[in-house]
Amino acid sequence: MGMRDYLREMTSYSGLNRLVKKYPKYTTPEYQSFGPDKNQYFLYFEPEKITSSKIIFWIHGGGWNAGDPKYFDYVGQSISHEGYRVVSFGYRLSPKNKYPAQTEDVAACYNAAIEFLQKKNIDTSEIVVVGPSAGAHLSSILCYSGKDQEKYSVDISHVIGFVGFGGPYSFRPDQTKTLSILLSQLMSKGFDRKLAEPVSLMTKNDIPSLLIQSKHDGLIEFACAEDFKKRADELGNKCEIYSVTDKHDTHSWYTAGYFVLTRQENKTLDKFYSWIENL
Repeated sequence: MGMRDYLREMTSYSGLNRLVKKYPKYTTPEYQSFGPDKNQYFLYFEPEKITSSKIIFWIHGGGWNAGDPKYFDYVGQSISHEGYRVVSFGYRLSPKNKYPAQTEDVAACYNAAIEFLQKKNIDTSEIVVVGPSAGAHLSSILCYSGKDQEKYSVDISHVIGFVGFGGPYSFRPDQTKTLSILLSQLMSKGFDRKLAEPVSLMTKNDIPSLLIQSKHDGLIEFACAEDFKKRADELGNKCEIYSVTDKHDTHSWYTAGYFVLTRQENKTLDKFYSWIENL
């Protein structure tokens, strides 16, 4: 990763935002609160035509300090348009709310979403947890940290797969300055970062993972995915890395921007859906 990739990332926002704002609305999501904070809510997207029994739990990115399900409405619209039920998670943001507030909320939202779906008589036995960037960090902890699952009473027997886009799964010494600043905002001074590092928290389970990562990310080192896979291999967890080959390979584009495209237009998006279809 070099300065050129970082600059490409910084200049990609305006074009992507224009496409996001123009993205069509296929369905009206249902709002559900699970706590008093304004970001403690989720949106449920019911497709016009359901083509899969699998349900996507989407945990947004944004550097832990920005974003919410309403901003990422286009992702819910896009995935539900493919025929999947979607639950889009919200959580409290940094720097006001220090870690582990975010993991607490993701766990609480997961439990609230399971209860919500079951009250609708929807089968919750085939959930795929998906997260981009900071959301990949949080969702990987949800799926693979036995310690956090026990602490927050999370039953992962509902989960059949995990997909992470551009995740900071390890807090490497060669991380970018941007990630270093974001982590400093996320955690209190003196906090043991191993308690928030997915690679350090990972325990053995049967949930297969797909890590979608770009070698031209601009913000997150490709080696973060390699660190995750190495640890997964050590534990006997199934893990695959997919290296982005599409021309839009900067961080914001491939972690969330691809959902303004179709799978016919984009190899990475096609890989995402094909992998889920084959679970």
